Amino acid sequence: MNPVNGQCYPWEHGFFVFLNEADTEGSNKKYLEMYNKIARFYRLSNKAYFALKFGGERNYRRQFLSMLELRDGDRVLETSVGSADNFPYIDAKAEFYGLDISSGMLKQAVRNLRRWRLKAELFQGQAEHLPFQDKMFDCVYHVGGINYFSDPGRAVLEMIRVAKSGTRLMIADETEKLVQGTYEKVPVVKGYFEKGKGLPGILGLVPENMLEIEYREVCKGMMYCITFRKP
Repeated sequence: MNPVNGQCYPWEHGFFVFLNEADTEGSNKKYLEMYNKIARFYRLSNKAYFALKFGGERNYRRQFLSMLELRDGDRVLETSVGSADNFPYIDAKAEFYGLDISSGMLKQAVRNLRRWRLKAELFQGQAEHLPFQDKMFDCVYHVGGINYFSDPGRAVLEMIRVAKSGTRLMIADETEKLVQGTYEKVPVVKGYFEKGKGLPGILGLVPENMLEIEYREVCKGMMYCITFRKP
């Protein structure tokens, strides 16, 4: 049951479903279709890419996950969790929660977590409408996807809403360098990326009343990382 509105939602394939995929619109619908299409080979292709570019997946993920402030027992939410590939690289013994729009990616996450012997609560939904109570999480972060949300500003506000006061939030996604140098050249996905269309200014969507707002580029300039603290 959703504690916010009291409605009941189904549990399917190892995750709670808060979304009817047929009801999605705009960019969310477009990239939902893309990730469902590539879900089965997403992790394998990423591992090969990270090995080639960064000397391994751990070297890649540590560059932005190191920005998180985590303690044992923290309740941690990742929006756009995908196939849950970040969770094994978080050292804290935390309570993991992950939300993604793609059922295909979440099915892969369920398989991965079982193989890694990790526990996490998974949810299918849109990051613009998180199915969680206010101030529920000790850590809230996002890696990959917000550039192409239908309403990235709303997604940022939702991350802030569900974070506890004092929480340091982190948002990381691809820079133009990665999109133009890689995604626009890969046959399976290049049709989903419009050449010459700039990425949204996510930094400008962080409310001015947030504290310690910082922007940096990591992963050889292929990812940006924004961190800030909720008052």
